[in-house]
Amino acid sequence: MTDTADYPADDFYRDTTQASGWLTDEDLAVVRAQLPLVYVDAVPVRVDESGDVVSVGLLLRVNTQGVITRALVSGRVMYHERIRDALLRHIEKDLGPVALPQVPPSPQPFTVAEYFPTPGITAYHDPRQHAVALAYVVPVTGDCRPQQNALDLAWMTPEEACSEAVQAEMANGQGTLVKQAMAHVGRLL
Repeated sequence: MTDTADYPADDFYRDTTQASGWLTDEDLAVVRAQLPLVYVDAVPVRVDESGDVVSVGLLLRVNTQGVITRALVSGRVMYHERIRDALLRHIEKDLGPVALPQVPPSPQPFTVAEYFPTPGITAYHDPRQHAVALAYVVPVTGDCRPQQNALDLAWMTPEEACSEAVQAEMANGQGTLVKQAMAHVGRLL
């Protein structure tokens, strides 16, 4: 018979009373300077009875420079949080508690977007950090009302959302994500 090694309990069990998933501003700054962070990006859509995308929801926000831009639902994944739960949390945070998102039990991203603090490495840029975002198309069926720091939510056709005028209003490469999302659902050729 083989003896098993005795390992200290802290190697296997964490004190979950301390881990809330949130970092202090100071800790977040340190982490952002050293590691890529995981995010989710959601393209909210309305679908018709056959499942075809008929409209895309884009948020209107004011960025840190005071410029009004169009944006997607986006946010960090917290420590010990499932991707599905992060999607639901950020959709509720941005679109309200009765948006009724239709996130499948095991969501699959349509793409992975790498945001770099240095512009030009990819189509995606985040001056604060290196972030890896899993991007999803999420049908919503409920009443969507902008929340938190979103000023408005505009529903537009996929063609309008991919137009040059709307793309010019989107920052940090999120317009590229909208085009990729519409291509993924067969609405952009």
